Amino acid sequence: MIPVIDGHNDFLLRLLLAPERRETIWLKGDGTGQLDLPRMKAGGFAGGFFAVYVPSPTASGASDYDAVMDAPPYDLPLPDPIDAHAAQPIAAAMIGHLMWMERTGTLTVCRCVSELRDAMDDGRIAAILHFEGAEAIGTDLDALHLWHAAGLRSLGPVWSRPTLFGHGVPFRFPGSPDTGPGLTDAGKVLVSECNRLRIMVDLSHLNEKGFEDVANISDAPLVATHSNAHAVTPSTRNLTDRQLDAIRASNGLVGLNFATVFLSPDGRKSPFKGWEPILRHLDHLIDRLGEDRVGFGSDFDGATMPEEIGDVAGLPRLIDALRKHGYDDALIEKLAYRNWLAVLERVWGE
Repeated sequence: MIPVIDGHNDFLLRLLLAPERRETIWLKGDGTGQLDLPRMKAGGFAGGFFAVYVPSPTASGASDYDAVMDAPPYDLPLPDPIDAHAAQPIAAAMIGHLMWMERTGTLTVCRCVSELRDAMDDGRIAAILHFEGAEAIGTDLDALHLWHAAGLRSLGPVWSRPTLFGHGVPFRFPGSPDTGPGLTDAGKVLVSECNRLRIMVDLSHLNEKGFEDVANISDAPLVATHSNAHAVTPSTRNLTDRQLDAIRASNGLVGLNFATVFLSPDGRKSPFKGWEPILRHLDHLIDRLGEDRVGFGSDFDGATMPEEIGDVAGLPRLIDALRKHGYDDALIEKLAYRNWLAVLERVWGE
């Protein structure tokens, strides 16, 4: 079985919402969600980026987002910002769950590529601590150093809402990622400090001007952990060819997002049958980036999956579909894990 390193999952949010059941959810699997240890083992999931994401409070009378996103066109408003004092306890709780997972002996929180390789060789899940949005960091960046000491090695300045550091794209279809201003002055300092600490800066959810600011400031490869091709599905969350060209020029990487809403040509969220949307995005990304700069970024436990994938146990079905599409094992291994290891070596300076 070809192992998979995955660019994004939201499993820690499931534990945050049901902490009293975390042993059952993680170690045994209760049939809910898209990830757990037994299904990871069955699917060849060797490791990936475990996201710390601070949920937006749900406003009374909020729209049914699932229904709206299944009836394009749509344009959902950006949620309100969340300040660091509110976000930090949530981030600490989620990191605590990840460290508990490590204490079970089934997972390793990895701070370098050699630790990733060792965990994979030993049969433990290789976890990279990632922040999806920098709400738990203030402009003094003291908390950035705290989280780095706790193992943070990848950070997106924004989710799809504004922060002190920049502006996320709204969920809009059809739409361009050019949706507002770029990084704030504090955001530019954050990117520079992440470069110094060798924390990977994730471009997913960032708007086009913010993307350009990171490209101008950063001395590291440009990476979007879970994004797709705007030329195939014109969602604000997907990357234009110009952005893909910038990532290629930096020797970076894009992780293919499995979320139906970013794969479907019509922007619908409902699960679809067949492999064609996935293959169209992969073909386009490989054509634009080259076969050494594309990986997987599933968004497991954070998105609706195509029917043929379903959950993490469906990864072997994806691998089989890629073979049938004409990808050889050398290319599939790059997409599945080798490209992630290589770009992390470049970003982390190993």
